[in-house]
Amino acid sequence: MVKRIALASVCFGLVLGPMVAVAQQKMLDVPYVPTKYPVVDEMLRIAGVDKGDIVYDLGCGDGRIVITAAQRYGAKGVGFDIDPERIQESRDNAKKSGVTGLVQFFEQDLFTADFHQASVMTLYLLTSVNLKLRPKILRELKPGTRVVSHNFGMGEWKPDQSSSVDVDDISHEVYFWVIPANISGTWTW
Repeated sequence: MVKRIALASVCFGLVLGPMVAVAQQKMLDVPYVPTKYPVVDEMLRIAGVDKGDIVYDLGCGDGRIVITAAQRYGAKGVGFDIDPERIQESRDNAKKSGVTGLVQFFEQDLFTADFHQASVMTLYLLTSVNLKLRPKILRELKPGTRVVSHNFGMGEWKPDQSSSVDVDDISHEVYFWVIPANISGTWTW
């Protein structure tokens, strides 16, 4: 009887294990694909990052964007990712790079994170995710905050600037927006 239970448990695990892994993977809105360093450089350049900035990276992966901003420009950085492995990797990379005093990483859903402190926001998400985040970005970011996206736009919100970076014979688009002032409401003249 014990052998049957053990065998059933093993079979159950073999069948359900991959299904659980797939279900966990589906919780991620975007697969992890690291941004190539020449693209990171262009994203930070087009945003005009400097020492006074607080760079937020949504879906930070291994932390390379905020770590580079801290190393190169002395900027503070905050990375958000829903994947605990990526957060641990980011923290390890920050420690190796000697910037733990300038950067922080949080395992958090982007739709519940607080963006109010960002002066620069970087994204490498899908257009569909950008569009879902756009109302939150426009609501929470102060006018003048710079937003940079790798490869994916914001629908009808056209970028203020864009550029291309060729890496390994593949062209990567970099899109740049500045958060406008909120002029909604009733106006009288």
